[in-house]
This record gives sequence, structure tokens and C-alpha cells, in this order.
Amino acid sequence: MAFVLLGLVYYEQGNLEMAIRNYRRAIARDAECFEAYSNLGNALRDAGRVQEAIHCYDHCISFQPDHPQILSNLGNTYMERNMMSGDAQCYNLNLAVTTGISVPFTNLAVLYMQQGNYRLAISCCNEVLRINPMATDGLVNRGITYVESGKVNEAMQDYTRAIAISPTRADAHELLASAYMMSPNDGTEWGIHIQYEAEHFIDVSSLTFDLTARMINEDQIQILIDLNGYTKGGRSEIFAMQPAPIQVSYMGFPGTTGATYIDYMITDEKLVHLPHCYFVNDYKQKNRNVLYPNSQPKWSDYGLPEDKFIFACFNQLNKMDPEIFTTWGEEALRISLVTDAAAQGLQQNQIIFTDVAMKQEHIKRCSLVDLSLDTPLYNAHTTGTDVPWAGLPMITLPLEKMATRVAGSLCLATGLGDEMIVSSMKEYQEKAVSLALNRPKLKNLTNRHKAVRMSCPLFDTAHWVRNLERSYFKMWNLYCSGQHPQHFKVTENDSEFPFDR
Repeated sequence: MAFVLLGLVYYEQGNLEMAIRNYRRAIARDAECFEAYSNLGNALRDAGRVQEAIHCYDHCISFQPDHPQILSNLGNTYMERNMMSGDAQCYNLNLAVTTGISVPFTNLAVLYMQQGNYRLAISCCNEVLRINPMATDGLVNRGITYVESGKVNEAMQDYTRAIAISPTRADAHELLASAYMMSPNDGTEWGIHIQYEAEHFIDVSSLTFDLTARMINEDQIQILIDLNGYTKGGRSEIFAMQPAPIQVSYMGFPGTTGATYIDYMITDEKLVHLPHCYFVNDYKQKNRNVLYPNSQPKWSDYGLPEDKFIFACFNQLNKMDPEIFTTWGEEALRISLVTDAAAQGLQQNQIIFTDVAMKQEHIKRCSLVDLSLDTPLYNAHTTGTDVPWAGLPMITLPLEKMATRVAGSLCLATGLGDEMIVSSMKEYQEKAVSLALNRPKLKNLTNRHKAVRMSCPLFDTAHWVRNLERSYFKMWNLYCSGQHPQHFKVTENDSEFPFDR
């Protein structure tokens, strides 16, 4: 127990290495010391050594199968690593051995939200509030779930109630403020961040198309940007009324709208041509910590083999067509893909499906892959930006339409596109095989990807914003001079394309 207590002191000081060492000393003297295993599991989890932590918690459960705190710790560890079947089992076991405790229900609610199972998430939040009607976590989590389900009014009621109980709870205030906008907010930090960064932010989610268009016109908006196009939540009807003198399509829909009321489309191939890449991201500011050496995950954390070459595709399955899968496997959604792969000679253990992960976790695990394979029929867009930020090379084959050329644009903006962009399916396959067989060549390419992340145009957000502003001033100047909208290519020339007044 002296070693356990000494370990606790080190743990409280943040010295995980010495805490782990002393817990192990305690176990060496008493192989059935429950406290030592439990505390060692906590320290290992905090140190990022997840599999070892799980092993310690399993030891504790072998001593006391019904220990609620160990079940909760084990479930939390599984959740942090997106091992969703394991965490659900632990939380449910926790519920079986406890009564009148809301924590397992809170954990399950978060888990179900991550899985998109909003009905069960709300049910768990209801149980939290049944046990403790003053539980603001239950109200905030239920509000977030309501937003995801499109029930914005119910969400606002929960946020308002949480604030009444805990007036200093900042996230409830932020979520309440962001529960409006043109389409229902998803409750993420980005929605909140954009709202507070904007000079003026006006909620129009509850207004009709014509009232929204009238407000835009009366506020004398000069350039109106459509970030949706023909996607879920889009409100093209507002743009059809032409409330602003200049209307632009950008980002959300990877192709032309074909609409006469859209004057420009921002891209990097035609129309309003931005330098380097039309695609915007904020990885350098938001996800810089994945570059640190101590953030490197382990293959064992994800059940990946360390002695195999790992190809990966992080795109949705509906972006895969028979031709690309034939190229990968020498045809496939989940079950049918495995079946068809077996017919092609691939074993089931050669194909690994991953759960959806939070952005930070996803980028980390990208770094465990050897080579990313893009889907030519519909390229990686956001996931195609995750990959180079993780330092991972990606092979892509640009075709004719815009949605098939985005990954090529991303690759070019790293400065290394010539080595990743191919011109035929045959070359795609040959390039992948060549890099898999030539480890030094792939290692060199990977290292160069990592080296350019802080300097290449793809991740220079401030530089990208200046170039976008150059395009806006050019549009406005053309309008003010009586000219019709026209194609133009932005250059980084302050006299021809100023980025401020």
C-alpha cells in the first residue's frame, strides 16, 4: 500500500512515469492488489497506453466483476478509442450493478449520439433527468441530440432550463445562441466559433424564403455566398429571388448549380480561379498537436498489424465503384464488399473496417497507414485534407467532373502532387504496387509530406483567406463598373487583385 500511495502522489503531480513505476512495484509484492491495478490502469490510460490500461482494468474485473467504477473506467477507455461495442457493454453492465446513479446513462447517451442513434440517446438523457431533474449534463446532451434530430425548439427549451439551473455554464449559453441560423446547427464548436467570429450574425432559420430574401436585400448585402448548393439543408429558393447584386456558389456542392441566378463559382480550375487550391481548412490552427511526436498512436490500439503494408481509403462506401475495387483487389457496401473480395482471393482479415471517429482521433490514426487510395468516381474532399495533414501520401486519378478532381487539387497544393496524381487506372495500380514494394521511396515521400505541412499553401489558412478576399473585390469592381460576371483567375498581385480597400 505504501507503493500505491506513493504512486498516487506522483499521479496527482502529473508524473505518470513514476506513478506507473510505483504501481508496478506494488503489484510485484501483491499480485492481487486491486487498488494497484485500478490506479495503474488510470495512469496508463492518461499516458496513452490504452491496451495496457484495458489489461489492468480486466485484471480488476477478474477480482471484482461488479465493481461500478472499474466498469465505468473501462467503458470510458473504449469510448475514447472509438471501440463502440466494448464501451456499450461496459456501461450496460454498470447499469446492471448500480441503481439510482446517472453516470452510466450519461455515458451511454454520449455513445448513442456518436453512433447517430438519437432515440436511444434521448432515452438515456431522460433517465438521467428522472434520477436527477437538476442534472444540467442531461439537459445539455438532450438538447444537442434534439438539434441533431431537427427539433430545435425542444433543444432551446433544454438549454434555457440548464442555464436557469446553472447560470455560469458557458457551453449551455453557447449552444442556446447557436441553436437558430439558416439551417439547424449541429451543436459543434465550429458553429459556435463562426457565430462569435462574425461581425454580425443573424438567425433566419425560422423565417420563410421570401422574408429571408427581403432581410438580405434590406441589409444591403453586396455578395451572397451559397455554401450548400443542391445538398441537405440548402435553400436555393432564397438565391432564386436574387436578393444580392452578386451571388456566389462555393464548397458545399462540388459542381455547377446550372442556375442563372448564381453569378460565380469559386474553384481552382475555372470560373473564379483561386491560387493553389480552392479548398479551405484550419488544421494548422486547430489540429496542430497531431504533429507532435508524443501524439503518435500505436497499431495495437486499433487492432492493426505492425508487420503488414496497410492501404487505406477513408471515403464513404458509396464513393466506391466496381472498377476501383477491382483495381484495389485484382469488386464491392460492407457485407457484399467482403464477399466479393473473398471471390477475388482476399481473406476477410485483410480488410479492416473502422468506426467513425472524432476528427482529432481520425487524423491520428491516419498516420498509422502506409498509403491512402482515393476513389476516382467521387474523390475524397474533407477526408482528402485529413490525409496530407497526417503526413500520409494519397494516390488519386482525376477524371472529368469537379467531384473527381478535388483530391488532385489538394495534392498539388502540398507541392508534391506530381508524385501522387496519375493519368490512368493502370498507372494508379502500378503506382500503388511500386510504393508498397519500395519502402525507402515511400518513406522518403511520407517524410516530405510531413515536412511541408507547416509551409505549403494547402494549410496556410490566412493566405487562402486573403486570396478569397481578392476574388470578392474583383467581383464587386466588375459589378460597379457595369460589367457582367465573367471568368477570372486570381493572382497574388496587390495592384491587380487587392485583398482590402
